[in-house]
Amino acid sequence: MPAPRLSPAVVVGLLGLTQIIGYGTTYYSFAIVADRVGATFGLPTSWLFGLFSGTLLIGGAVAPWSGRQMDRRGAGRLMAAGSAIAAVALAGMALAPGPITFAAALLVLQAGAPLILYEAAFTALVQAGDRAARTHITYLTLIAGFASTIFWPLTSELVAVLDWRLVLGLYAGLNLFLALPIHVLLSRQRAAHDPAPVSPGEHAGGQLQATTARLFLLATCGFALSNLVLSALLAQMVPMLQGLGLGAAALLVSTLFGPAQVGVRFVNMVFGAGRHPLFVTLIAAVATPLAVLVLALTAPAVAGAAVFAMLLGFGSGLKSIVQGTLPLALFGSEGYGALMGRMAQARQFAGAIAPFLFAFMVDHIGAEGALAVLVGIGCLGVAAFLEIARMRRGVPWDARVSRGKSAA
Repeated sequence: MPAPRLSPAVVVGLLGLTQIIGYGTTYYSFAIVADRVGATFGLPTSWLFGLFSGTLLIGGAVAPWSGRQMDRRGAGRLMAAGSAIAAVALAGMALAPGPITFAAALLVLQAGAPLILYEAAFTALVQAGDRAARTHITYLTLIAGFASTIFWPLTSELVAVLDWRLVLGLYAGLNLFLALPIHVLLSRQRAAHDPAPVSPGEHAGGQLQATTARLFLLATCGFALSNLVLSALLAQMVPMLQGLGLGAAALLVSTLFGPAQVGVRFVNMVFGAGRHPLFVTLIAAVATPLAVLVLALTAPAVAGAAVFAMLLGFGSGLKSIVQGTLPLALFGSEGYGALMGRMAQARQFAGAIAPFLFAFMVDHIGAEGALAVLVGIGCLGVAAFLEIARMRRGVPWDARVSRGKSAA
């Protein structure tokens, strides 16, 4: 028997909860447990971050396939499978007797991550078939923005009193007993209200005209470059701030990132509803390198680091929204899952090399030099979105896009 139809607000709330669990357990917690894992296995922390970067590449490789499967089978079904994979992988990491088995379990975790994170959740909302997908994506990211605020301090407190293995075991339980049932419920929702399937040949990515193909390339590069900067900083936020001389204040400062994400999403929800997503994208793209510049110029001042964390939260918070709404506005809703998968692949590859690249730069040119390079990379991302704006000159910032079924 089909599950009772849930209201859009309930669907968004449930997806928001699973996004907090997904990002918290598969991404944000790693930087906190890495040094303890290294101590257990006799490995340098830098090696573990290199391993983490490598496994993120696997997630990027899987993303296009997972996006196509979401178009064909429904995002809810794929998210349920992803939660099961995450639970098994986290349990495998917790039980790993040595570094090889730990690495194998981490690889499985990141291979399954595209099935449960933003691209999957955005696709689930778009597949609802209404014209409020853009608004619902904004609401979803508003909730999910608490992932770092919850899981950075939570993981720090847990590893202070529990063995890291038990902590990862608890996180496996969150995916198995909370996220998985929610995704199963959502998969039954879509099963009862399936939109017409999208065949592989209908995906807009295969029939792009030259101008649209260029827009796709620019948007993909812009998001990838921005993600590289964010991933480099977020994967090592607390250790990096401590290394810059903030000491015990580093953890407190880092907790500003999450509320800043949520705050800017709320502001965008209230005041940005009539704006074209490209306008919001440009704000997000500028905020990220600006945050890094502030940190480079003011460290180890706590006030400067606080401004850095908030600006970075602003950029990250808006980017999480627009990487779902800008493709919807530019390319429409047909084949949205596959399109998001292709864009996610580039973002994942950039994000995968970021933690190792940043650690390498810090070792060889110092923290200040590494931050300067990140500023330059972030500015290249801004340039990509400015070129999109130039190509779309004459289109009002509050324009509604006519192409696609749900381009609101």
